[in-house]
Amino acid sequence: MEQNARNRFPWVFCTLVFVLGLLAGAWVMQRRIKEIQPVISYTHGSKIGAVMQIIENNYVDTVNDEQLTTEGLTSILHSLDPHSAYMPPKEYEEAEEEIQGNFQGIGVQFRVISDTPTVILPISGGPSERAGILAGDKIIMADEDTLAGRKMNTDDIVKKLKGPKGTKVRLGLKRSGTDNLVWVTVKRDVIPTYSVDAHFVVEPGIGYVKVSKFAAKTAYEFEAALAELADKGVNRLIIDLRSNGGGLLTPCLEMADMLLAKDDVIVYTEGRNRRRSELHATGYGDFQHMQLAVLIDEWSASASEILSGAIQDNDRGVILGRRSFGKGLVQEQMDLGDGSALRLTVARYYTPSGRCIQKPYDGSYEEYEEDVMRRYLSGEMTGQDSSFHADSVKYYTKKGRVVYGGGGIMPDVLLPYKTDSLFVYMNQISNRGYNYDYSFRYTTAHRKELKRAYPSAEAFTRDFVLEDALFEDFIRYTEEKGLPRDTASLAKYGQEMRLTLKALIGRDLYDDAGFYPTYLQRDDDFMEALKVLKGEREVEGFSFAR
Repeated sequence: MEQNARNRFPWVFCTLVFVLGLLAGAWVMQRRIKEIQPVISYTHGSKIGAVMQIIENNYVDTVNDEQLTTEGLTSILHSLDPHSAYMPPKEYEEAEEEIQGNFQGIGVQFRVISDTPTVILPISGGPSERAGILAGDKIIMADEDTLAGRKMNTDDIVKKLKGPKGTKVRLGLKRSGTDNLVWVTVKRDVIPTYSVDAHFVVEPGIGYVKVSKFAAKTAYEFEAALAELADKGVNRLIIDLRSNGGGLLTPCLEMADMLLAKDDVIVYTEGRNRRRSELHATGYGDFQHMQLAVLIDEWSASASEILSGAIQDNDRGVILGRRSFGKGLVQEQMDLGDGSALRLTVARYYTPSGRCIQKPYDGSYEEYEEDVMRRYLSGEMTGQDSSFHADSVKYYTKKGRVVYGGGGIMPDVLLPYKTDSLFVYMNQISNRGYNYDYSFRYTTAHRKELKRAYPSAEAFTRDFVLEDALFEDFIRYTEEKGLPRDTASLAKYGQEMRLTLKALIGRDLYDDAGFYPTYLQRDDDFMEALKVLKGEREVEGFSFAR
């Protein structure tokens, strides 16, 4: 027994020494790591930069700095509010092009049909028209790149066609009636974009103007459109702001100034670090006595809400549609010096009666983005539930009418979505793009004869009749595509479908000037606005008398 204990002692001793050595080595290594590890010191404002530096110097794999910066800043800004944003250089450049109302490229409208970009319309006076590109041309090649048959998305195709002014792109086109590709070289140029999509006389004394965004030249376009309509005897006007997501504040203010009386408040702003600032009409506007009906919907936002709120609160017109989006935050844009920019919310917009345009935000960006869908599911947008209205805070217009707050602009006249099951068939045709495809095929096949018969958008709107045989051919086309014919829906909504198809043919021929005058004939919201201006529908508490 004693002998065995003596024999085990060296092994125990060696094991003990080994363990102590490991512990000592670990302690020394830990001390060494602490010695070589930098001590990070930072101020409150540089903590993010310090963390980024640690990642760059120590992370196990290669790091994409730009991606990390974008994701990190986006997350931080979304925690503040849903509209403060970081814009990387490319996004910032594209946003500026949109706001300034022009971009540089070849100047075509196209649609991807059967995996091939197909020219819908070369922009009038643009480089593509000058190069001889025609509606219906299929763009097969751009320089050495094949664009057809590759299932490219629209953005990727645009990248191949856009480019700085003065650069050239050689396009290979498949043109109807030719066996070989037609090659043209297009010299890119500045392509103007417009924000007043359409304006025309609806009937004697009543005009219509569609404003799709608020860009640098919008007020100029708006004034020119109204002046032309006024020269034609228009003294009652429908302003269509549906799906207008806003844009620049200055053109919005200028447009309001054209319509409001001297000293009317247009909007005011206020924030924690910004004093209350009121903006007033000058009284020099040329269209102060036009009777106004304004169409809005759930996608009308920002500047659209400022303009419609000013018209409503000053009792200048009737607002019709559905509650607007509710984007009422003032953003200042700050250039970060590397081509990127920061848009930071600094104040809120308030209508003249004191309503905050911005809808509530509880910190969940996803819930905020899904708000419109929740409105639809709750029945607010279909007229089945008006409880949101009762819970809203009451405000008062210049003449004492009640208007409602709570985020967005509440219309004077609610125009709900249709819920008729027979309407589904028509929506299926549109959502699947069958009417777009058919109208383009038809227009491409008959463009020359259509242009001869209807040499202007006005002539087309007035004289083109969509014959029964053509409509029946269209329905057979949808059947061949896999959508069964719905005779009950056709019986009830066949006329609306005919008007839609005619309007799309008009657009393929004459752009928006050939589209809106026909399409609006089947637009229930437009028809209700027309009734208000004609005195066929009364609005409680409102009178056009001033």
